[in-house]
Amino acid sequence: MQGYCSLVLHAHLPYVRHPEHDNFLEENWLYEAITETYIPLLQVMEGWLRDGMDARLTLTLSPTLCSMLLDPLLQERYMRYLNGLIELAEKETHRTYWEAGLRPLADDYLERFKKIRDTYLRHDRNLVEAFAAFQDLNRLEIITTAATHALLPLLEDDPASLRAQVLVARDHYRSCFKCDPRGIWLPECGYAPAVDSALQEANIRWFVLETHGLLQAHPRPRYGVFTPVFTPNGIAAFGRDIDSAKQVWSKHEGYPGDGRYRDFYRDIGFDLDYDYLKPHLPAPPCRSFTGIKYNAITGDNVEKKTYHRAAALQAAADHAGHFLDARMKQIERLAGIMERAPIVMCPYDAELFGHWWYEGPEFLDFLFRKAFYDQKAFAMITPEEYLRQHSTHQAAQPAPSSWGEEGYWKVWLNETNAWIYPHLHVAQERMAELARRFPQASGLLERALKQAARELLLAQASDWPFILRTDTSPEYARKRITDHLLRFNALRDRILENRADEAWLRRLEWQDNIFPEVNYRYWS
Repeated sequence: MQGYCSLVLHAHLPYVRHPEHDNFLEENWLYEAITETYIPLLQVMEGWLRDGMDARLTLTLSPTLCSMLLDPLLQERYMRYLNGLIELAEKETHRTYWEAGLRPLADDYLERFKKIRDTYLRHDRNLVEAFAAFQDLNRLEIITTAATHALLPLLEDDPASLRAQVLVARDHYRSCFKCDPRGIWLPECGYAPAVDSALQEANIRWFVLETHGLLQAHPRPRYGVFTPVFTPNGIAAFGRDIDSAKQVWSKHEGYPGDGRYRDFYRDIGFDLDYDYLKPHLPAPPCRSFTGIKYNAITGDNVEKKTYHRAAALQAAADHAGHFLDARMKQIERLAGIMERAPIVMCPYDAELFGHWWYEGPEFLDFLFRKAFYDQKAFAMITPEEYLRQHSTHQAAQPAPSSWGEEGYWKVWLNETNAWIYPHLHVAQERMAELARRFPQASGLLERALKQAARELLLAQASDWPFILRTDTSPEYARKRITDHLLRFNALRDRILENRADEAWLRRLEWQDNIFPEVNYRYWS
């Protein structure tokens, strides 16, 4: 082996759980991701295990995502969603019976959704435990991220909240996987030197940086992004490889734009008769995606072509072969000029594979199989394994950076969302004040302090300013931020006035029930 390649998939969704409503449109973010990404990825990994492949993958399972996957209410609602999807697919097999181009696709969807349900039930609805089993077999490295995916550099002036985001995430990881996380996905790959001390306290050993965050380190890394560096606190920083990123992510050059693949946006939820769809829509009269799509990517201002599954799978195989060939040549070239084995770091959002890029799980399957059977130039490896095998690296201070627009914080701090941060700053100072004032609380007071911590954590999520920037569900994001901050302030007032209401508090705990054992003292 001349070198290594490491694929890191970041699985994260904001915490969306609304027990106060029977149906809630934004909960579908989770149900779609389970159906289109998480279970298909699990099925692919089960195939590798069945065939005796020593395939190594790294996967973030964010604390908010794990909390939702483990929640009995959301598990039950997902089953309702999936059963409804199967009913709709069955209707589609009848509606398309005489349409030669669509009937095989309708049959495929019905079979696919039934297999998804079988897999979900076979794992007792517990996908966290299903992925943990692969980590126990040393086939998967599961890493964490900040508790609610807060952009950590924007907490640089509030070390207590930065520390709490990391330590709460570590504690939650322990409760899920019965061990400590070794790696962390910094939300949005956002790094600033102040992050290091919190990572060191949590005993985190490595993280991934955007390319320029490592290339602009001081001193300059001798081997660029193809080996990690150790920060001044002794934590390994791996840099994202720009070539492999471009092949997958690029709007113009990336694989998912190939015309043989399925079109994401053309969905029967917007095309078919409303009364036909109404029983299967999560929030009628609003139309929404169903996941049943019959068209290929065709381009603008032309009639959409019908999707052909065999052609799409051939495209996925072709692209996996191209990706593999590019990595082989890249690693062979690097091995010839470096004094140590290079590692090519390939981090991606997990939801790209399956949700946005329907054939993404098949691409991963083809890629890992080709890498295992068809070449000897490099090995697939996890970052933790690489550090165990190669323990000596250059020391350097990485530069502040993120993988967002223009490489810094612009997406999360701009004219659409700047109003959030003064309110967050006040709440963060007040939380630290409460933690210092009541270091040994118990009973109702402790419950109120823990709920205040939950509300602050949920308000800090980077997802809300991102949604405001992209203008996808701005009213929902704005409401989530203001609701959590209003609840936090109400809790703080009642705590200071010693008038906590148990019934009211119980309702908040029922509504925002994430991190049941959160340690509010971390803010002190």
